[in-house]
Amino acid sequence: MLHRQSLAAVAAGILLAAGIGATIPAGASTEQSRATTQPSTALVVNARWGGHASFDRLVIDVRGTMPPVTVTPVSALYYDGSGERVPLAGKYFLEIRLSPAAAHNESGQSVYQGPRLLKIYLPTLKGVALTGDFEGVVSIGAAFDTKPSYKTFTLHSPERFVLDINHPVGCRA
Repeated sequence: MLHRQSLAAVAAGILLAAGIGATIPAGASTEQSRATTQPSTALVVNARWGGHASFDRLVIDVRGTMPPVTVTPVSALYYDGSGERVPLAGKYFLEIRLSPAAAHNESGQSVYQGPRLLKIYLPTLKGVALTGDFEGVVSIGAAFDTKPSYKTFTLHSPERFVLDINHPVGCRA
């Protein structure tokens, strides 16, 4: 009898040491359900634009919960990480930063399908570039020939950030 108990104890020790057990990690079912519904980090998947009668619109599509977004006028656009200047023509620029967010999945593969660097021929919006996907911040730059007058808002189902840029007075689309 003592021999059987010793064998059972040794077998249990071996299984535990090997990491084999019948335990389920705490929160495993929560992690599974979250993976099928929403990504844990907001994913920036696209940027698109359009011209309207009195304004141009830039839309940034997000998968997951919309993160905080900042829009900052800057004198030039630079790529995050390298610090190299973004080659977009224009006199005025806006930097749009979404954080916490990513433009890549957990495997490191890009999920962003929008423009990386693109010249645009609209009355106000002249270019768009993905300038960064670094350390939980996704940044997108926009270029203009005239100082942009704009408003921002978010739309839901699906999640998206909207930047409306007014046309200059007297401009016809």
